[in-house]
Amino acid sequence: MKKLLILISVAALTLTSCGSKKKIAELEAKNKEIQDLLNTCTVKLNTCLTEKEALNNQNEYLKKNNTDLINSSKEMTVLTTKGAQNLEKSLESLKEKDLKISRLQDALTKKDSVTLALVTSLKREVGIDDPDININVEKGVVMISIADNLLFKSGSYEVSDRAKGVLAKVAKVINSKPDFECMVEGHTDNVPIKNAVLLDNWDLSVKRATSIVRVLHKDLGVNPKQLIPAGRSYFIPLAENDTPANRAKNRRTRIIIMPKIDQFYDMLEKEMKTLSK
Repeated sequence: MKKLLILISVAALTLTSCGSKKKIAELEAKNKEIQDLLNTCTVKLNTCLTEKEALNNQNEYLKKNNTDLINSSKEMTVLTTKGAQNLEKSLESLKEKDLKISRLQDALTKKDSVTLALVTSLKREVGIDDPDININVEKGVVMISIADNLLFKSGSYEVSDRAKGVLAKVAKVINSKPDFECMVEGHTDNVPIKNAVLLDNWDLSVKRATSIVRVLHKDLGVNPKQLIPAGRSYFIPLAENDTPANRAKNRRTRIIIMPKIDQFYDMLEKEMKTLSK
């Protein structure tokens, strides 16, 4: 009986031991499954945390960018207002400048009209068929070129009687234009000249110019304030001084009738200074 009880006890212990190992194995399997699930969740959690940080950073950037845009919008509004005001001022300035330019153009047009009328008057008074007299407009002024043989004898600066008749017609036009100036230029050829009175061609050209100025003033009543004598010698030839015919062309007196330079350029300078402001 005692042996039987021992066998039953051993059998019970054996069965109990087998059941515990199976249970332990099941628990270990369950534990591994839970551990794998935990690892998976940990990886996902870390990923979510990383994404959250990136989203937070992006959110901060967007907030800052939005603030910057709002500030820029405000600045643009201010700049737009100032730009409109500046544009309005610029337009007003352009209108003023356009007006001044129009005034200058009107003045130049008027000057051109006066010059054209003066040429017509001179050609009518002096005549345009004389080959020794040439009347034209250069650079906005009237030029009267009179050949040397019509005014002086060779090497002389004494005005001939024939020349005085031509100069009387010129004087009539000059006297009708008191606001104009008259420059008398003497020109020679390049043949050297020297005698007891004349030193060189400079001297001859100047003396011829002053002789004509004296005739215009003393004999023909031209206001001396309008007269300007000038000697150019042989330095501004019309042709090469290589033939008698060409040298004859270069021996001439040129009378330039023009608006008073100081008055005209004072006005022009004043307007241009105003335009440049």
